Amino acid sequence: MQIYKVGGAVRDRLLGRPVTDIDWVVVGATTEEMLAKGFRPVGADFPVFLHPKSGEEYALARTERKSGRGYGGFTFHASPEVTLEEDLIRRDLTINAMAEDDQQNLTDPYHGQRDLEARLLRHVSPAFAEDPLRVLRVARFAARYAGLGFTVAPETLALMRQLSESGELEALTAERSWKEIARALMEDQPQVFIQVLRECGALKVLMPEVDALFGVPQPEAHHPEIDTGVHTLSVLEQAAQHKQPLTVRWACLLHDLGKGLTPEEEWPRHIAHEQKGLKLIKAVNERFKAPKDCQELALLVGEYHTHGHRALELKPSTLLELLQSFDVYRRPQRFEEFIAACEMDARGRKGLEQRSYPQADYLRGAATTARSVAVQPLLEKGFKGPELGEAIKRERLKALKAYKEKA
Repeated sequence: MQIYKVGGAVRDRLLGRPVTDIDWVVVGATTEEMLAKGFRPVGADFPVFLHPKSGEEYALARTERKSGRGYGGFTFHASPEVTLEEDLIRRDLTINAMAEDDQQNLTDPYHGQRDLEARLLRHVSPAFAEDPLRVLRVARFAARYAGLGFTVAPETLALMRQLSESGELEALTAERSWKEIARALMEDQPQVFIQVLRECGALKVLMPEVDALFGVPQPEAHHPEIDTGVHTLSVLEQAAQHKQPLTVRWACLLHDLGKGLTPEEEWPRHIAHEQKGLKLIKAVNERFKAPKDCQELALLVGEYHTHGHRALELKPSTLLELLQSFDVYRRPQRFEEFIAACEMDARGRKGLEQRSYPQADYLRGAATTARSVAVQPLLEKGFKGPELGEAIKRERLKALKAYKEKA
């Protein structure tokens, strides 16, 4: 029995990056031997075990063969005869197909170290094209390592294009796709993930609503970058630079989908794009079964982001409606994330990345003002039921009028 550290742990050590997860491969062992050593089995599909003390995953060396569509369409074969090289060849990228023994001796049959030095994301073998999830994974790695100068090898991009055109991407489950998308959006340069998907034709398959934004012009006075797709990438880039959470990044990606529906004869104006985009945002949310908080914020940002930009001009009654829509009294954090998404949208414009956004503090102040209206005096005056609700609303409106006059 021989044990090797494999994949990301080896790659990141060689890159000088922090190693978080460690995967191990066991060559020359049987399931029975693993169980006898106290390893606990996990996963029904192939023999993976948890170490009795560390809890880390140890997998028996295995080969795989395509047997159906999609990510799950594989049969696996694990036995003591499977070699380390045979196990490594089924991996996606050369930089993920290296192994180390306990002395840090490197096994690198597919030249992963060479591609690390060349800053290339290159597939290990033609079997890459058998797994559609790898299109998303490579785009995610491109987003993670873009800052180090990594790009996708042309021949790998060609295979990704082939997969995008094959219909295989449609076989991916919502859960698997979302897991990759969510991880990619939380990388240092999530806009690169979208760029790579677009380059290989996967974006128009997975998110045609986002793909449709490229080539759609906006008024240059507000958008020096003009192209709506380019603007969306810039907003996502700003969200990453400002360390925004996943909810905000997802909302940033989807906020302008309505502009993809504007008839060409109306360009570069996009009248009522906020309302038009809601059905598209809903469709994308449902397609990937995005978590509820991501879904809700994306819809709210889509509908109200222009209100955010015009906050200083809003009538007190409109401001109150905005605060009510977000339920700022019980869910203050969601309104804070809305403000963040609006600010990223304002900064995601060519040459305006450092602009100030006074609307943020103004909106926060408005929320604090509305929340500070005391209910007890109204109860003491005998208001109850629907009448109490109306009385609270009147008092909040009065407070917001005073707030606007002082601002």
